Amino acid sequence: MKQIYADEYRQIGLKIAYYRKLRGLTQEELAEQVGLTPAFIGHLEAPNISKALSLDTLFDIAAALEVSPHKFLTFESN
Repeated sequence: MKQIYADEYRQIGLKIAYYRKLRGLTQEELAEQVGLTPAFIGHLEAPNISKALSLDTLFDIAAALEVSPHKFLTFESN
C-alpha cells in the first residue's frame, strides 16, 4: 500500500464498520460471509491502522452488506 493513500484506506475501513453495524452484523459474521478472518475485518475497520484490500474483497464486502461498492470509494478530504 502506498502511504499517500493511507487516509483513503482508513475511510474505507470506517465505512465498512458503519455499514456492518447498520446491518447488525459482528465482525465475525461479516468475515464468515466473505471468507475472511475476523482479524482481517478488525484491521480494516481500525481507525489507527491503514490496511490495504483488493477490489475483489471490497466487492465481496459490499455484496454481503448490500451496499453499492461506490459508497466505499467516495472520500471526504481533510
